[in-house]
Amino acid sequence: MAATGAEAKDPENHPRRKVPGAENEEDGDWKRGPNRKWGPDSSDRLVQLSNPNVATMKEDILYHFSLSTSTHDFPAMFGDVKFVCVGGSPSRMLTFIEYVATELGLGRPGDEHPNICSGTDRYAMYKVGPVLSVSHGMGIPSIAIMLHELLKLLYHAGCTDVTVIRIGTSGGIGLEPGSVVITRQAVDACFKPEFEQHVLGKRVVRGTDLDEGLAQELLRGSAELGEFTTVLGNTLCTLDFYEGQGRLDGALCSYTEKDKQAYLRAAHAAGVRNIEMESSVFAALCSACGLPAAVVCVTLLDRLLGDQISSPHEVLAEYQQRPQRLVGHFLKKRLGRA
Repeated sequence: MAATGAEAKDPENHPRRKVPGAENEEDGDWKRGPNRKWGPDSSDRLVQLSNPNVATMKEDILYHFSLSTSTHDFPAMFGDVKFVCVGGSPSRMLTFIEYVATELGLGRPGDEHPNICSGTDRYAMYKVGPVLSVSHGMGIPSIAIMLHELLKLLYHAGCTDVTVIRIGTSGGIGLEPGSVVITRQAVDACFKPEFEQHVLGKRVVRGTDLDEGLAQELLRGSAELGEFTTVLGNTLCTLDFYEGQGRLDGALCSYTEKDKQAYLRAAHAAGVRNIEMESSVFAALCSACGLPAAVVCVTLLDRLLGDQISSPHEVLAEYQQRPQRLVGHFLKKRLGRA
């Protein structure tokens, strides 16, 4: 596999679990936040996998990223990553890294940010300083594939003290369009905080709790910004956009408006404030690997009032910037740049 987006390396001289130090300070002191020590002498928390097989592999090909441990020097490329932000589309994640670069003083408007995964069209990945921005596509299968390879990338790079945040869009329940929801728990169609998957024909259920302290920190950050309504609530994660979310406008529909309203009101009573299609597996995988994680999504409509997204493009574009501004504010505070 050809080297893509960064340096090639000699696999024989590659220290697989090297912990990055703080010897390269040309970008300032972003390796240490205001309340944390991130240098080599700190009690760094390494990214861990829940799979003993990976440590024994001579080469690990991250096929959907077009990256490999034999052709890329993961510690050199990614060892300083402290924050990973993921979202659906490549264009949104490029916009996010451009915004973050300017906000953190690590770039200027108009700077080029090459796609590290340019050897594939599956996902896009951008990096500035300690922040990695990755697209994940739409729905549980797409984000699950990306997360498996992302978690292995962080592991091979020897990353420590990593925080992962999903930013995206959603349908609200009982909220004004443009409101931002920080997820407390991702819940399934029965409002249980579970992610269910069949592995080798057997049912496997993992929990979907997210980091409460991180959620509260983001909520305080929104209050500091004072720009838009932000709430903490549960997020209903579904398998599709239409029937799974009770829409009446899909190609198939076997229920009535009354049925839909009863379901959405039951969801609201269970603490659900928005609906999307990725949060459950995101929470489950990050939790299984010990990574603090959060989901921050803007609502594009109130599903109690309709199914179709009809706001003007410019309004929707501004809504989609809101999670980015909130997470950008969070990053500035964590990195002492606020």
